[in-house]
Amino acid sequence: MSKQKKLISDKIPINKRVMNMNDQNSAERNFDRDLDKQTVMTLGSHCSLQVLKGAKDEDFNTLLVCEEKRFDMYKRFKFIDNIVSIKNFKEIVNKNFQDELIEKFSPILIPHGTLISTLNMDELESIKIPIFGNKWILRWESDRMLKQQLMDESKLPSPTQISSKNAIDGLCIVKLHGAAGGKGYFLVSDKKGFEEQAQKLIKSHVIESEENLFIQKYANGVPVYLQYFYSPITNELELLGIDRRYETDIDAIGRIPSKYQISSNIEPSYTVVGNIPIVLRESLLPEVYSMGERFVEASRRLVPPGMPGPFCIEGVYDKNANFIAFEFSARIVAGTNLYVSGSPYSDLLFDTPMSMGRRISLEIKRAIGSSKIDLITT
Repeated sequence: MSKQKKLISDKIPINKRVMNMNDQNSAERNFDRDLDKQTVMTLGSHCSLQVLKGAKDEDFNTLLVCEEKRFDMYKRFKFIDNIVSIKNFKEIVNKNFQDELIEKFSPILIPHGTLISTLNMDELESIKIPIFGNKWILRWESDRMLKQQLMDESKLPSPTQISSKNAIDGLCIVKLHGAAGGKGYFLVSDKKGFEEQAQKLIKSHVIESEENLFIQKYANGVPVYLQYFYSPITNELELLGIDRRYETDIDAIGRIPSKYQISSNIEPSYTVVGNIPIVLRESLLPEVYSMGERFVEASRRLVPPGMPGPFCIEGVYDKNANFIAFEFSARIVAGTNLYVSGSPYSDLLFDTPMSMGRRISLEIKRAIGSSKIDLITT
């Protein structure tokens, strides 16, 4: 690592930067943990509150690594036992920093979208801290070509992929690689429109070149995000929730009368600002479970050890109530934040309120109890 990129963890011992939330008067913010308990750790963003609330509900120690600018917000929550404040999430890849975390906390890291969007895949795969789930499959999530390969192997119906801007013929959606929360997505109907929008992204430094873009035929329908959990311990697939995203400003354009939409020159964008709960018609559930099972089986073949833990299949239902899948997320998604106290679907499976975050910690507890922690971490 170059001197120009030297991290704060090299300069300040971790015990000087940890705040034990159970001791608000501790000047040095030292950490005194219960050595009989495992620590569940995540980054302070995305779904960290849900993850750590669920971990505390399952009686784990909790550790949050957050950027300094968000420290004051996270210290409000009593279920967060310890907070490590850093300048930038990139510090997580520093070897000395990881060694200190492992020595003091022995944590299991729960990955989410911020981890994927912050680190490149080589950095993520090099992390020494045990990661819940299959960290190797996150590369397949971040790479559009690998993603499509896994979806095809899962026999998920998906929109036609457009090989180049020259092949655009009709309405298409153009996406970035990786977990960007819809940022930078745009609609086009011809080559000229593609080039104009791509140049805007290049000039604003969102992408480096057109090669960073992925083109699909636009699939019209109701957006639906299916939240699954697969347990390698019980070999069972669970549907824990369903949501749709609330995106700006594509979801706001409909509030403008049609006669003003064209003259307004508003370019639709797809930046996610929140999520909305959905309950599907019960007759659609058999195919929902079938898709999830096919995805688990395909991931086991292509990306061993497969898909332990949470994942999401994302798509639309068309006018004939057929599902068209355009994405998957191979980890917990932010839409699960809707269900901190459980969802209509988790209520059918558990007698206690079960969020996705709590379900992760329940799996960790079961793995520890049955000496199968290697089945759920990489």
